[in-house]
Amino acid sequence: MNISYARRRVGAVLAAAALPLSLAAVAPQAWAADAGAPFGPGCASLPKQGPGSPSAMAGQPVATAAAGNPELSTLVAALKQAGLVDTLDKAKDITVFAPTNAAFAKIPKAQLDKVLADKAALTKILTYHVVGSTVDQADLADGSFKTLEGGTLTTGGSGDSYKVNGTAAIVCGDVATSNATVHVVDTVLMPK
Repeated sequence: MNISYARRRVGAVLAAAALPLSLAAVAPQAWAADAGAPFGPGCASLPKQGPGSPSAMAGQPVATAAAGNPELSTLVAALKQAGLVDTLDKAKDITVFAPTNAAFAKIPKAQLDKVLADKAALTKILTYHVVGSTVDQADLADGSFKTLEGGTLTTGGSGDSYKVNGTAAIVCGDVATSNATVHVVDTVLMPK
């Protein structure tokens, strides 16, 4: 399996994992009022309009919205591979810590291929990135959140600089979808 194909599959799987993680069907106006504008250094790379833009993502469920963002294609392939797209898209009021393509690229190819071939392991990793409640910037300074996988994620930071589990930086946070809040991270989070 070549890396490009594996990344597309991982991205597809992650998009499928758009589990019904209660992505509150939030309209773009409600998103701006409730969660505020996206924050972080990576937000500048979001398209200003069309697929992958904040306004387009706000009108779609999380996995579908992620599929429109070229920086999340590996995650979407992984969600599809794990069969999580429908689950995430039907969830309500969830939060997804979404690894970028570059985050997946940090994983050695042999290890990534092994995880992609093991649906149970892939599902465990992907659901570790999802919290069953809304977590926005105000909650990130010193937070601890139970994931759908059953583990716990911790967050810390201030201003526009936050880390998850002390290692993964949130490069663009508070991106709203119709049923979720998305925090784009630069590292794939691994459950214990």
